[in-house]
Order: sequence, then structure tokens, then C-alpha cells
Amino acid sequence: MKITVISGSIVGSKTKTAMSKVVEMIENKYSEHEVTLLDLADYKVEFSDGRNFFEYEGDTKYVAETIMGADAIIIGTPVFQASIPGTLKNIFDLLPVNAFRDKVVSMLVTAGTPKHYLMVEQQLKPILAYMKAQIVQTYVFIEEKDFYRKEITNDDVLFRMERLVEDTVVLTETYRSIREAKEAKYDF
Repeated sequence: MKITVISGSIVGSKTKTAMSKVVEMIENKYSEHEVTLLDLADYKVEFSDGRNFFEYEGDTKYVAETIMGADAIIIGTPVFQASIPGTLKNIFDLLPVNAFRDKVVSMLVTAGTPKHYLMVEQQLKPILAYMKAQIVQTYVFIEEKDFYRKEITNDDVLFRMERLVEDTVVLTETYRSIREAKEAKYDF
């Protein structure tokens, strides 16, 4: 299984810290799976201009193809102006409408205040549903107070992150076996 972990911002450190921890959790518990961290701060991604994702070059093509090649995606995003950052929205715009069909997608959100916890329900989940993702319904919301010196210090948050990783892997394996059983009926 290929798991792509996205740190969806080019500024700040909290989302990158959380997503690096997610990668560590996957590598420790599910070492048989291939995991790739796409920290958008490390790539020069062009603005979407309507082309097919495979027509781009360089970092833009690499990021889009890595996402398209994944079986599961864990998206990490901060909350900017009560919404997702433009860098993450641009990634969605680069991809085709069915980009997440047959992919399990889960979410982790970092925010300075608990006031924005519904951003996932009102903005991120509708985008992912439109793009045909199999969405892990629970997500992890991490507040400013849960970090200290670029470390997550809240044990409950760490437990919920471990559960998010587990739910993502189990759901991906479950959907895969259901699809394989269904396809076997067609005898192709």
C-alpha cells in the first residue's frame, strides 16, 4: 500500500511537526507500507491553469503524480482565515475531479484556536467528497496549546493521531479487499 502524507502549508511549523509524527507512526506500526511525506514547503508547485496534472513539469508534476499514485492520503492542514490555505486548495485544483476515487483520505488540522474546528466539516470534507474520496469520518484537530517547542505534548492528541493512522490503513485494506472480491466476480 502506498500512503501519501501531505503537509498542506508553506509557512509555519505545527502542521509539518504533526505530519512528520504521522509518518513516524506509520513507519513504526506499518513498516510494510510505503509512505511518502509531501511537505508543500519543500516544493515549487505552479498555480493550476486547467491543464491535466500529467502535463505539468518538475515539482508540480511530482506532487500531483505522487498523490494520484497513492492508495491512501493523510492530509494535514492549518486553518488560515477560517479556511484551508491556498497552497492546499491549489493542489486540489491541479487534480482531476475523480482524483480520489478508490482512495481513502483522512485529515489532521492544526489551528490556533478551537473556534475553527468545523472548518473540516464545512470546507474540506465537501471538497474531498466531490473528488470521490472514501473519507475517514473522524479527524484530528490540534490546537496551539498542544504544542511545545515543535513537539506535540498532549497524550490524547497523540493517541488520536495513532487511531487516525490505524483507521486509514484498516479502511484502505477493507476497501481494497471489497473491490478485489467484486472484480473477481467479473472474471477478467
